Amino acid sequence: MRHRLAASAAVMALVLAACSGGTGEGSSSTVDDRVDDGTGTTAPVAEVPIDPIQWGPCDDLPAESTIRCATLQVPYSYEEPTIGTFSLHVKMRPAGDASGRIGSMLVNPGGPGFGGSSLATNANYYFSSSLLEVFDIVAWDPRGTGLSTPAIDCIDDYDPYFGLDSPPETEEERIALIDATSDFNARCSERSGEILPWVSTRASAQDMDSLRRALGEDRITYFGFSYGSELGGTWATMFPGTVRAAVLDGASDPNEPPVQQALNQAAGFERTLDSFLAACSADATCEFHNGGDAEGAFDRLFVAIDERPLATSPGRTVVTQGVAYTAVAQAMYADYLWPELERALAAAQRGDGSGLLKLYDEYYQRKPDGTYGNELEAFLAISCLDNRDATTVEEVEAEVDRFVEVAPRFGANFAYGYACALWPVPAADAVAVTAKGAGPIVVVGTTGDAATPLESTKRLAASLDDGRLVVVEANQHTGYGVNQCVIDAVDRYLIALRLPEDGLVCSE
Repeated sequence: MRHRLAASAAVMALVLAACSGGTGEGSSSTVDDRVDDGTGTTAPVAEVPIDPIQWGPCDDLPAESTIRCATLQVPYSYEEPTIGTFSLHVKMRPAGDASGRIGSMLVNPGGPGFGGSSLATNANYYFSSSLLEVFDIVAWDPRGTGLSTPAIDCIDDYDPYFGLDSPPETEEERIALIDATSDFNARCSERSGEILPWVSTRASAQDMDSLRRALGEDRITYFGFSYGSELGGTWATMFPGTVRAAVLDGASDPNEPPVQQALNQAAGFERTLDSFLAACSADATCEFHNGGDAEGAFDRLFVAIDERPLATSPGRTVVTQGVAYTAVAQAMYADYLWPELERALAAAQRGDGSGLLKLYDEYYQRKPDGTYGNELEAFLAISCLDNRDATTVEEVEAEVDRFVEVAPRFGANFAYGYACALWPVPAADAVAVTAKGAGPIVVVGTTGDAATPLESTKRLAASLDDGRLVVVEANQHTGYGVNQCVIDAVDRYLIALRLPEDGLVCSE
C-alpha cells in the first residue's frame, strides 16, 4: 500500500456525498446537493445514467474461481459526458456466507496510480475472515490505471528519468533534472494527452458513486488504504447519503496545501530514517552497525555516492545519490524492510550498489523482464492534476531551505521536483474534505508512519464532520492487521456499526 509522495516535491527525483436516489438499475436521477470545491464556492455533483453491472469470469483466473470480473463505462467528464469514456476494470470476491451477507465493500489500496482490482484477488491477505464472510469485496482499477482503459502511459524505461543525481549540486545537474522532467511530461502529453485532464481524485470519487449505483446499493461500505483515504474522504464528502460505513487507513490531511503535505512527509521519512539508524547503532548484529555510528557512516556513504556513483549491471543506471535515496525511501514504509536496507548499505560501503538498486527497482515496481507497469505515470498524472498549488521552477527552488530544515538528510531530495510545476494540464477542481452528513468515519493512523505521519492523520480525523481516530503503535504505513486490537475495532464497526472509542490506542 502506497501513499503519494507529494507531487509538489521530489517526484522526479524521489517518487517516492449525497444520496443519488438511484437503485443501480439504469438510474438517471438528478443530484441536487452541492459540495465545497475547495475555493469557498460550491459546485453541483453531476450524475449520468449507469447500467447495472454484469459479472462474468475473469480472464486472468481459473475458470472455477468464484471471483468475478466486469467492466463499467464511465464518462471522462460527468459535466460533459459525451467527450469520451473510460472502461473501468472491476473485480468482485463474493461474501463467504451468502445468508449473512451485508452488501458490497468498495476497497482501494492507495497510490494514486495503483490498480486496485488485485485487492479482490488477494482479499485473504488484506482483510480478516470476518469481513470476508459478510461483504462482497469489490475492487477496481481507477480511471487511467491498471487494466482500465484507456490507461496512462508515458515512458518505457525509467532509468533515464529517475536514475539522475539528486539533489542537484551544480547548474549542470539542475538543468539535467529540469530537462528530464520536461521530456517526461512531453511524452505523457504525446501518449496520453487525451485523458490527462480527466483523472482527478474528484472524478474517481464520482466513479465510486457510479459503481455503487451499478451494484444496485443505496448505501455502501468503503475501506481505503493510504491514498485511498483521500479518495474515500472525497467520495464521502460528495455523496454523504450513500455512505453506510467507511474506514480510512494510513490517512493524511488532503485539505492541507500540497507544499505543506510534502513538508510533513519529508519530516515523516526523516523521523523513520532516524529511528532506523538509531536502532542499527544500538544493535551490534546490524550489518550497517559501523561500531555504533550508523548515522555517521550513512552520511559519509552518501557523500561518497554523490562523488562517485556505484556501477551496477550492464545497461542499468548507476547508483546515484538520487537512486540511493529512493532505495532508502522504499525501506521506510515498514520496519520489516530494514534488514534488507542494512545489507544494501553495508554492500554499498564495499562498492556494491546492487542491493540499493534492488530496493530502487522495488519502489518503481520493475518487473523481472525489465518492464514496468503504468503506476508511476498514473501517479504523477493524478497527483499533478490534483495539485492546485503547482508553482514555477523558481518557486519550487525557493522552498528547498524549508525542506532541509525539517529533514536534513531527505529534505533536499524531496524539495527538488519539477513535475507539477511543468505539468502540461491545469489543475482540476478540488473538494474540501469534510464528509458532512456521512455519519461517523473511522480513521486509522500508525505512530511510525513515514508516508502519512500520524499528526496529519489526526488532522484529517478532526476535519471530518464525525471522524473517529484509532492509533496503532507500529513502524509501518497503514495499521489494519498489525494487531488484534485494530482488527477487532475496525471489524466491529464495519460489520455491526459499533464505533470504537475515539482516540483508541492499539499497542503491539
